[in-house]
Amino acid sequence: MYERILIPTDGSETAERAVDEALAVAERFDAEVHALYVVDTDAVDVSLGTEQVDRIHSGRFGEMDELEDRAKAATGYVVDRGRERGIAVEEQFRGGRPHKVIADFAEDHDVDLIVVGSHGRSGIRRMLLGSVTERVLRSTHRSVLVVDGREDE
Repeated sequence: MYERILIPTDGSETAERAVDEALAVAERFDAEVHALYVVDTDAVDVSLGTEQVDRIHSGRFGEMDELEDRAKAATGYVVDRGRERGIAVEEQFRGGRPHKVIADFAEDHDVDLIVVGSHGRSGIRRMLLGSVTERVLRSTHRSVLVVDGREDE
């Protein structure tokens, strides 16, 4: 049923909560797993030059050590959790508008399922802050599993 699963991650606790769900599905269906870290180039410091922004778009963070460390930590968490279950995880780094990059990656790699965490915002906070998860839902025709990132109360 699922051959390729995409786990977009920003390294947050919310994203990490989605990892276990995604890996459980991958384990059940013996699916290939991709962990994707996206740098939001709209939010990147405007003092960066076009060469640096181009590198970010292509996922080559080069001499941007802090950015590279954050990306590797986020996808590395998925790799480590996958290794514990005997699942190989391919790490990917990209730059752009997160929801668009996620949807495009899913299309380009024929992903069957995107597993993403949600902060569970509602009301005015949701309207003002928006949601990458919600935008992914509107931007792709792929199946999306949304994992509630809030702790059980």
